[in-house]
Amino acid sequence: MTLSLPTSTPTSSEVQTPVVSAADLRDRQDLGFMQAALEQAAHARALGEVPVGAVVVRDGEIIASGFNQPIGRHDPSAHAEIMALRAAAEKLGNYRLPGCELYVTLEPCVMCSGAMMHARLARVVFGATDPKTGACGSVLNLFAQEQLNHHTQVQGGVLAQECGDLLKAFFAERREQLRLKRLQAAAASAEQNPIDD
Repeated sequence: MTLSLPTSTPTSSEVQTPVVSAADLRDRQDLGFMQAALEQAAHARALGEVPVGAVVVRDGEIIASGFNQPIGRHDPSAHAEIMALRAAAEKLGNYRLPGCELYVTLEPCVMCSGAMMHARLARVVFGATDPKTGACGSVLNLFAQEQLNHHTQVQGGVLAQECGDLLKAFFAERREQLRLKRLQAAAASAEQNPIDD
């Protein structure tokens, strides 16, 4: 069998370059930035914090990141979003972050949503929904309040499965640890107070 190889290089009119739409490009960027937020969430999990991570993006580049730290910092406001917003504001030298986007692995709560609006973010992208405290549509939608003077675009569901699985695994592990502690406590109590037959 004989193979014949092309003897000439195709001309530019013969080469077909795949066309990438703006929506496809945005989707790809969203996936990449959410993956970066998931990496931040892993830092939180390693410290025993609820695994939520966030990144702030400006002009297609990550300028700041953060992860949940309320337990370790003894600070109820140290959510991933707040930590990322603080770092971005410090970097830019301004508490307003116009033109910036925030990616977070879990739907923001009321506190974080309020901070995002005060920062004048252009867009918020989240992964998993939060049916207990979500303020982007799950419990309420703070961003849809027409009375407010700033309106941030919101998109949810980016890598939702991966974000949700990380949280589910964390809480399953925590429940198992609590169950084992209870069993150990019951066993220790039984040893100290044996029942005589």
